[in-house]
Amino acid sequence: MSPLYPDIEPYDHGLLDTGDGNLIYWEACGNPAGRPALVLHGGPGSGCSTTARRYFDPDAYRIILFDQRNCGRSLPSAADPETDLSLNTTWHLVADIERLRLHLGIDSGLLLGNSWGSTLALAYAETHPERVAAIVIAGVTTTRRSEIDWLYRGMAPLFPEEWHRFRQAIPAGMQGQDEDMVAAYHRLLNDPDPATRLKAARDWHDWEAASILLTAPEGLPRRWADPAYLLTRARIITHYFVNGAWLEDGALLKNAARLSGIPGVLLQGRFDIEAPLVTAWELARAWPQSELKIIEQAAHSTSNPDMTAAIVAATDRFRDLPQK
Repeated sequence: MSPLYPDIEPYDHGLLDTGDGNLIYWEACGNPAGRPALVLHGGPGSGCSTTARRYFDPDAYRIILFDQRNCGRSLPSAADPETDLSLNTTWHLVADIERLRLHLGIDSGLLLGNSWGSTLALAYAETHPERVAAIVIAGVTTTRRSEIDWLYRGMAPLFPEEWHRFRQAIPAGMQGQDEDMVAAYHRLLNDPDPATRLKAARDWHDWEAASILLTAPEGLPRRWADPAYLLTRARIITHYFVNGAWLEDGALLKNAARLSGIPGVLLQGRFDIEAPLVTAWELARAWPQSELKIIEQAAHSTSNPDMTAAIVAATDRFRDLPQK
């Protein structure tokens, strides 16, 4: 039996105007009078999913999901090469969360983040700790340079054939071919030629698929069959990673004291290749009010049954937490 709560549909949704040309899609599910919970999706650029609604007791929670800038149903889409991503940074997203909180009349609530969403949850909570009642994050990342380097260099010995293809897809002589794969793909994904951009998006995701397929028998996400989705996601990821997510390196760990008083649960798969356990362990040491739970048979995917059950158990744990 699935640990997820039953499928539900939003009772409200809309497009929030940020005032700088962006429209942020948001939706609300569950109990309109329940404890607010905000879902922060991964990627960056993956968009929110219907499954994320099911991590919460719909009778107890007012569940808010939104597509971060330029992805999913938010406008304009990063798949369009004319979309200016200079207005899409970690700090723009932090401001969007605060703008959405005010728009929906929320005082404070629970944050749930996965993968990149854990970085964003930490950035928001360290900026606005008074607005966060509790945090649940899975596949813990802080987007340090070492974490980015691991994804696009350090993992190479684990997948030599896939790494070879990933590198060979870069045109000969392109600056950064050996030194910086993120920068090279960032250039390709912003090339004037549509065919070049689409090939780069597919090649980027083929590299990511190597680690996903190792531990995900269910296969790749269905959304990966959509070329526009691949372009959106790859363009946003490289935009963020080539800029170090606009974070001082290691800042989220260094500033973890700002989370003092906020309870948290860190959920980490023992076999998570994309986000090795060490980051979650370091964060748990820097944040005394957090509890690290290692899911022994899980990797980076939240679809692992043990990881899914752990996320639901964590949100259930905070269901009756007194409001701040």
